Amino acid sequence: MLLELRDLQVFYGDIHALDGISLSVAEGELVSVIGANGAGKSSLLNCLMGVVPAKGGSVTFAGKDISSMPVHGRARSGIRIVPERARVFPRLSVYENLLTGCFGMRNTIDLAGKLSWLYSLFPVLEERKSQLASTLSGGEQQMLAISRALIADPKLLLVDEVSMGLMPMLVDKVFEVLSMLNRDHGLTILLVEQNALASLGISSRSYVLETGRIVLEGPSGRLLEDPRVREAYLGL
Repeated sequence: MLLELRDLQVFYGDIHALDGISLSVAEGELVSVIGANGAGKSSLLNCLMGVVPAKGGSVTFAGKDISSMPVHGRARSGIRIVPERARVFPRLSVYENLLTGCFGMRNTIDLAGKLSWLYSLFPVLEERKSQLASTLSGGEQQMLAISRALIADPKLLLVDEVSMGLMPMLVDKVFEVLSMLNRDHGLTILLVEQNALASLGISSRSYVLETGRIVLEGPSGRLLEDPRVREAYLGL
């Protein structure tokens, strides 16, 4: 497995945010974690990136225990994140935001070639590469955040609530790109989402997170047919 979590425990003071989370992601997989607001999805990704410390359990990446590794070490090892609500640098241009994604890279890249590829995924970014990121729409900022993470050629892409606040047309576009990246380029993706229908539709396996615990897991197609998922997350 590329990523393995074992009995992960996260606290905020007395609040038990993650209670014994165990999950795995194989190289080349697109795995989703679905859950409502407050389920612990963002806490999970923040812990994986080292932003929030785990009080127990382990995180193994590419065969190495990274439980105590700092944020920059995890980024250098090949883990990149598309954060919730994009979080681009508003006073930097689109182009400058993309360059920040190169921070900490150990290997050189063909920057011109990489930018050309990213602009082919999201042409609007090339059109607006000299504009400040603050002038972009919410959907365009999300595209920029995805591209900023991709420029470093990550081994594992963590995606946090990518559909939040986006118009349905843009949600479809973003999920189409994530699916293509996994299918055609073999990019390993861990996607956490409230949008259960969209995320289950593009992932091979999924986990259902409720109040800090995994309550269901399995092939995404099977979970789509599970009456508990259909009632709680699909409104069916």
